[in-house]
Amino acid sequence: MSEKEEAVFRSAEMSLVQLYVPTEVSREIVYEIGQLNLIQFRDLNAKVNEFQRSFVKELRKLDNIERQFTFFKNELNKRSIDIKSYPYSSELALVQQSDIDEHYENAQLLEDRVSQLIDANETLYRKEQDLKSNKYTIEGVEKFFESNGAGGAVAGAVGDLESAGVQSNHQSFISGVINTDKVSTLQQILWRVLRGNLYYHTEELKEKIYDPKTNEFVSKNFFIIFSHGSLIYQRVRKICETLDADLYNVDLTHDLRQESLNEVNRKLLDLSTVLDQTDNALNTELVAISRDLGKWWEVIAREKAVYKTMNRCDYDDGRKTLIAEGWIPTDEISTLTSTVKKTSQHIPTIINVLQTTRTPPTFHRTNKFTAAFQALCDAYGVAAYREVNPGLPTIITFPFMFAIMFGDLGHGVILSLAAGTLVYHEKKIGAMKRDEIFDMAFSGRYILLLMGLFSIYTGFLYNDLFSKSMTLFPSGWEWPENFQPGETVFAKQIGTYAIGLDSAWHGTENALLFTNSYKMKLSILMGYLHMSYSFAFSLVNYLHFNSFIDVVGNFIPGLLFMQGIFGYLSLCIVYKWSVDWVAVDKSPPGLLNMLISMFLAPGTVAEPLYDGQAKIQVVLVLIALACVPWLLLLKPLYLKKQLDREAAEAEYQQLDGGEAATEHGHDDDDEEHEGHNFGDIMIHQVIHTIEFCLNCVSHTASYLRLWALSLAHAQLSTVLWTMTIGNAFGATGLVGVFSVFFLFGMWFILTVIILVLMEGTSAMLHSLRLHWVESMSKFFVGEGIAYEPFGFKGLLDDIL
Repeated sequence: MSEKEEAVFRSAEMSLVQLYVPTEVSREIVYEIGQLNLIQFRDLNAKVNEFQRSFVKELRKLDNIERQFTFFKNELNKRSIDIKSYPYSSELALVQQSDIDEHYENAQLLEDRVSQLIDANETLYRKEQDLKSNKYTIEGVEKFFESNGAGGAVAGAVGDLESAGVQSNHQSFISGVINTDKVSTLQQILWRVLRGNLYYHTEELKEKIYDPKTNEFVSKNFFIIFSHGSLIYQRVRKICETLDADLYNVDLTHDLRQESLNEVNRKLLDLSTVLDQTDNALNTELVAISRDLGKWWEVIAREKAVYKTMNRCDYDDGRKTLIAEGWIPTDEISTLTSTVKKTSQHIPTIINVLQTTRTPPTFHRTNKFTAAFQALCDAYGVAAYREVNPGLPTIITFPFMFAIMFGDLGHGVILSLAAGTLVYHEKKIGAMKRDEIFDMAFSGRYILLLMGLFSIYTGFLYNDLFSKSMTLFPSGWEWPENFQPGETVFAKQIGTYAIGLDSAWHGTENALLFTNSYKMKLSILMGYLHMSYSFAFSLVNYLHFNSFIDVVGNFIPGLLFMQGIFGYLSLCIVYKWSVDWVAVDKSPPGLLNMLISMFLAPGTVAEPLYDGQAKIQVVLVLIALACVPWLLLLKPLYLKKQLDREAAEAEYQQLDGGEAATEHGHDDDDEEHEGHNFGDIMIHQVIHTIEFCLNCVSHTASYLRLWALSLAHAQLSTVLWTMTIGNAFGATGLVGVFSVFFLFGMWFILTVIILVLMEGTSAMLHSLRLHWVESMSKFFVGEGIAYEPFGFKGLLDDIL
């Protein structure tokens, strides 16, 4: 097995490399390294402020360009103009510094031009809004006076005003437009302030008016207000202006109003022509930008990433060499060396492999199939460097645990077809823009596919197809031909069903009792196997890290404890299944009571399962009890002995060098140091022992969720069939056709929504918990640092 392949089961070996890069080619070298996507650079300037680093000036310049690009993107989004995407690869060539300067100048010119067009456009839209509001105000006043003729009350009030010599005074009434949602507020305020001493009329405009501030079309109302007195008039104006109403002075006479309306219409016509031209110019400019914005942004984003990485590097005193350090997979050092030599050409670049005690990052090589399973495990915690990777066995165990809870052949087919569609069209869907929920499903398409295929397998074993059984093989039971109605009928066993659950159990009164017992014991067996192989991974880790004391002090007593109790229970389950209790004329014993009495009453077996059971159970209990102090004390005592030896060696070296303190003072220091270390070790081991012993019980019981959810899924499927399509087959004729069509659609939709999506999500989360807690807690350290190499992939995924 090659090292690259082995990095799936265990993280790849990493090396810390140091690069001495001449300043003349530093930008080019870092760019080429970014295209390799291999080195995770260390920050050698961690104590230096971000604003005091070497390339702050370049980054500020690039930040300004990105700000301008963001401005363009926002304007494109306002006008629903899509940005053309480019299928960039990691081999995109480095642009020259002069090209970056050209991008800077072009971005500034485009920003100025677009800003001018936008300002002109907004000014025109504001003027259009004002003219339209004025137009609707004049029309509203005209309509108001026409509808309230000379004999009306308003006409009398106007006549009184005219007789008072204010015919040409525009303060005789107040008119304008206001947002519809503020009409009632205006009316209430005016009524309270003026105590009803006014005449108020309003009506909604037939057309929404575009508001450039909100970039939306807003519903507005025309209003006209009559009242007496200049002081009241000023107060009413202030109230209207406070509510953002647009007020306009409209003449009292019809001829003047008509003349004003014609003037406004003429201005609107001229403005509309100018506005269309400005809109076209702005859209043309933005469309031209949209064609290249993605390309420009990619170049700038890569340039910014390069300078950010260079800011993590260190300069020598003469600022002639860039010094960089980073982690790289050991087997990729040759690739890095050849790339650097090819780029630097005649200018030498030195690459050193450093010896260090620092903990390297964890790197697991994945492909499109294994990446999603690895992400499931990494969501819980990153594996420690070189420990067993839980992602590899999860490829099989995760969908299989899901399928035990989701076992239905029909539902598995639906899930497989949906996932298969995502897999078949993965290239086309991968190039599409996806929302968050759909992207989660697409990223886990191979998980969903295996979940569906395993569900087909378990559904076949359960003999369950949309809650109906299948007679694929001859039944092992035979029903009597003659029996009375209401009589209890017992089937006669005539053979053994070929594979899976016999179809004869379907519809029987004790079917639920049988499947309950069968699936409950099956869940215990699956939990035992899952935890056992997970616990075996801890031995693999101990051997790999040469931790002999963990093998003797943790693995062996833990294995004896687990196998002596739950391994024994699992063996009893299998043995109980293998015995024909009818043939031996005995009642099968209850295993739960057996396990309880095994500890509460050792040596006593009320219902024996096999000969010599009492003695074997006493031995197993004694072994389990002996394992507890073994787990608790062996490793701490061994480590204390090591600490004592190290302390003695250190004391001897100090005395030999003539640097010893007084005997009394030195002993006190050693005892304090040793006590502190031994206390930490002891507390840690006590917690580990208690947690391990209790978890063996709780985690085994936790696997009963496999039984519970499997039964719940089957029962819910049965209820859904009975309540929907099961009622469609009784009617005949047109009613029967309609019932089958309607109820089948109802059944299928509810099946997909409730049983496949909702129940499937629930089963998936339970399977995830069994892996994160019950399985990974047996061996997983999870204190690793994720390997995040410097590269250009996905720089604009969250932007474009």
